[in-house]
Amino acid sequence: MPLCMGCLNEIPAADSVCETCGFNNAEKQSAPFLPYGTVLNNKYVVAKNLETNGESTRYLGYDKETGTVLSIREFLPIGLFDRNQDETALYVEPGDRADFDKALSDFRAYYETVNTLSVKSAMIEIVDLFSENNTAYVIEENDDLLSFTEYVEHSGGHLEWDSARPLFMPIITLIENLHKLGVGHYAVSPSNLYVTAAGKLKLGGFSTENERKRGTMLKSQLYSGCAAPEQYLDNSALDSATDIYGLTATLFYALTGNLPANAKEREKDARLLISTTTVKRLPPHVVTALANGLQMKSDQRIADFDELRAQLSVSSTVQAIQDEISRTASMTPIKTEGERTQSGVNPTAVGLVATIVALLLFSAIGLFWLPTNPMMGLFTNGSTAPMTVAPPTESWTGPVMTNYVGQKYEDVVKAFQGKVKKSADGEFSDTVPKGNIISQEPPAGDPIVSDSDNILYVVVSKGPQMTALPDVVGKSSTAAAEEITGLGLVALMDVDYSDTVAEGKVIEYVSHKAGDKVESGSEITIKVSRGAKKNTTAADN
Repeated sequence: MPLCMGCLNEIPAADSVCETCGFNNAEKQSAPFLPYGTVLNNKYVVAKNLETNGESTRYLGYDKETGTVLSIREFLPIGLFDRNQDETALYVEPGDRADFDKALSDFRAYYETVNTLSVKSAMIEIVDLFSENNTAYVIEENDDLLSFTEYVEHSGGHLEWDSARPLFMPIITLIENLHKLGVGHYAVSPSNLYVTAAGKLKLGGFSTENERKRGTMLKSQLYSGCAAPEQYLDNSALDSATDIYGLTATLFYALTGNLPANAKEREKDARLLISTTTVKRLPPHVVTALANGLQMKSDQRIADFDELRAQLSVSSTVQAIQDEISRTASMTPIKTEGERTQSGVNPTAVGLVATIVALLLFSAIGLFWLPTNPMMGLFTNGSTAPMTVAPPTESWTGPVMTNYVGQKYEDVVKAFQGKVKKSADGEFSDTVPKGNIISQEPPAGDPIVSDSDNILYVVVSKGPQMTALPDVVGKSSTAAAEEITGLGLVALMDVDYSDTVAEGKVIEYVSHKAGDKVESGSEITIKVSRGAKKNTTAADN
């Protein structure tokens, strides 16, 4: 029986609508993508297109020999080739030949190098590499994987460190081994991570360096919040510190539920805004490692993977101090005043020892609030975390803090008897309307015992993080770009010939369609018409 080109389940007829996934198999896959059912290397069947970037496109695929569902990645550099409808071979114009050949050579060499890794358990594995149709193909496994973003959402919106650590350590080792081979990944992000049924993390989204920085012959694909500042500079040098930025940004997302701000935005305000609730929940050495891994200047960032692992682990010195605190505490049980005097133990001396040990501990894990401390400015209010004052007695009857969560920020500023300070960037929220308060410090119900409590620190909602793309087909490129940019997205343009759409008008989205929900700050590419293509002879190709 024929296979559905949308899900590869069997269907009654080749042109029927699939009862499993609803895919209409009577439709054609539009150029420049390969026609449905194309057979590559005499064994791999091409199904629907899954995703596209400036360098390649990925299809759902099927191995006729083994009956296995796979992914087929095709080198398809936007703007450097032509492919007509229902054809398989790429045509390259003479003016693009040098760039095309260089990018194709880099693509082949990159995947050949990646495929030499001895340990591939933490990556989407490469099954086959070959050339055909004047381009190159990479066959990858396509297991039933859960996206990392879904995994985090199903885990309550963030992971605890004890859960995140065993997931990320193999990924750190994988990236380290890539760099030992002379290549990097440069796109570590929640979008390229997947969780297996066994609870292991796998990394996908491999592309050459040409695709992961600005200024090359390819249209770059950078992941907002995870791309390092140097990736936004034309033809900048990328190295291990670049991947460490992406790793720590993704870990930041896993532990907080939010990505850091885009690197371009952080040029204006480099702070990593973490709520005090989150800071209290995370081990201090982990917060410090995140801050060091996300330094804006690469020469101030964690430089190698051994150092990253070390900073994410409690050192033996810190552990010894922690053990000493526990041992001292167990040796000094609470006694009455008389027992203390008779025991000969000087309570002042014990307190001094405990203070010194505590200072040593905080010094070892970098928690002194000095101007050079990498954690300075991490908290929501941009300085030290506001402390909650505990009630002096269990039967506190004085004034308490009002609950302002959910209220409009402007209304709270007018009503609050004191100063209201908000985080610089706020946070996205699917449940709290834009401009309303997501969280506050001190929390509602805390006692107000002094005038110092007349400062309220709040996090204000930026509204839903996901934005629906508007219908811009047929509009002028300028009008479409303004509409997209007005939604907080980055509008990019590609051009192509069209016999049906007038010159300067939008043909379609690249990799998206109207109504798709995308992350705020995403780069969205629209294809703009160059008008009808003039007839050329075969020799021109």
